[in-house]
Amino acid sequence: MAILSKDQAREIMKKVISFSGADFCEVNLQGNRNGNIRYARNTVTTSGEDQDTSLTVQSTFGKKTGTATVNEFDEDSLRDVVRRSEELAKLAPDDPEFMEPLGPQEYGESKTYFDSTAELTPDRRAQYAYESITPSDENDLVSAGFLQDRAGFTALMNSKGLFAYNQSTNASFSVTSRTKDGTGSGWASQDFNDVTNLDTRAATETAIEKSIGSANAVALEPGNYTVILEPHASAGLLNFMFNAMDARTADEGRSFMSKSGGGTRVGEQMFDERVTIYSDPFNAEVPRSPFTSQGLPRKKTMWIENGVVKNLSYSRYWAERNNREPLPGPANRIMEGGTKSTEDLIAETERGILVTRTWYIRMVDPQSLLLTGLTRDGTFYIENGQISHAVRNFRFNESPVIMLNNLEEFGKPVRTNGHMIPPMKIRDFTFSSLSDAV
Repeated sequence: MAILSKDQAREIMKKVISFSGADFCEVNLQGNRNGNIRYARNTVTTSGEDQDTSLTVQSTFGKKTGTATVNEFDEDSLRDVVRRSEELAKLAPDDPEFMEPLGPQEYGESKTYFDSTAELTPDRRAQYAYESITPSDENDLVSAGFLQDRAGFTALMNSKGLFAYNQSTNASFSVTSRTKDGTGSGWASQDFNDVTNLDTRAATETAIEKSIGSANAVALEPGNYTVILEPHASAGLLNFMFNAMDARTADEGRSFMSKSGGGTRVGEQMFDERVTIYSDPFNAEVPRSPFTSQGLPRKKTMWIENGVVKNLSYSRYWAERNNREPLPGPANRIMEGGTKSTEDLIAETERGILVTRTWYIRMVDPQSLLLTGLTRDGTFYIENGQISHAVRNFRFNESPVIMLNNLEEFGKPVRTNGHMIPPMKIRDFTFSSLSDAV
C-alpha cells in the first residue's frame, strides 16, 4: 500500500475530513518504498527494502492545534485518529503565529517520478554494487559504498478545499575507495530521479583515481590559496547560505542578509556579477514537488541575479505581517555556469589546490556567514595546469559570501544532491590549519 494513486489518496482523505468536527482539519497522507544495498571492504554487508504509508491529521479549534498520526486505514482507525487530534487540540495552548489553512491552489506538473526507479529490484541493486566492487578489487583497493532508492507519494487535503498530490522517485550512490595502507582516499557520488542514469562503475573509477593519487600526501603551509572546488565541495557551503536567505531572520537582524541600522540587503549587489542562482521545481534535471508541505505552490524563483540579491523566502505568517506574498525557500538550487569541466579549470591554473569534498561544516558567525570545515578524500596541488601531488587535508575558515566575490571562473553545472552546481575556481580561499583526515 506504499504508493497510492491520486484517486485512492483523495478518497481516504475525503473520508477523514468528513469525520472532523474541528474549525479546520488538515490531512497529510504519504507513502514510501525504500530500498538499499551497502558494502564495505569490497563485500556486501546489508541490503533491504521497506514500505510504509502514514496519515497525519491536524485539527484546529480557534488557534489551538493538535496532531495525530496513523498507519491503518480502516474506517474505525480513521475515525480514531481524527478524534485523538481533536482531543489534543483542545488541550493545546493558543499558537500566536497561527495561520488558517490555504484554500484551493493551482499547481504545475513536475516530472519527479520514474517507473525505472520505482521498479528497481534487489537483483539490480546487487548488480550496481558488483559494478562498483569489481574495479576496486582489480586495483587492490578497499571500497565502501551505499546505494539508496526511493519511490513515494505525498498528498495534502484540508477542510477549506485544498488538494495536492505528487509522486516522486530518487536514487543516490556514494563510494569511498582507500589504499590498503590507509594513506590514500577518494570519494564520488551520483544522484538521479531516474535510476537508469546511474553509473556506479564510473563513479567508483573516479574515487579510485583520487584514492591512488592521494596516497602519501605532502603537508602544505596553511594560508590563502587559489582553489578549484568540485561541485560537491562547494555545495555544503552554499547550503548554509541559502538556508539563511530568510526574510524573518534578516528583518530581525540575525543573518548575513540583515542591513546595519535595519532592513534587508535585497536589491544590493553582494556577489560577483557572474553569479546567478535560481530555483525551479520544473527543471528537467533536478525536478522537485510543485508544492510545499503546507500546500503553497512552488514556482521558478530568482534568488541572485548577476550578483544582486532578488528575493528572500517568506513564511505565510511573516508575509502577512509584512504585507507580502508568501515565498517558499528554494527546494532546489540551480547555479548558472560556463561550459568548462573541472579538468579544463585545472589546465588553466598555474598554481592552486583542487578540493574534492568538504565535510563537518559548522557555522562560526551567522552575520558574516563565516563557516569552518574540513577537506577530505582527495586534496591535490596544481602546478602549471596539472595535478602535481596530493597534499594533506586542511581546516578552512571561509564565508560563501566572500567565496562568491573571489570567483575567478566557473565550469559547467552538474547535478549534486538534487542541485545544479558548477565547479568553481576561487582565489584567496582561507585554509587555517592542517587536518589529520585522510
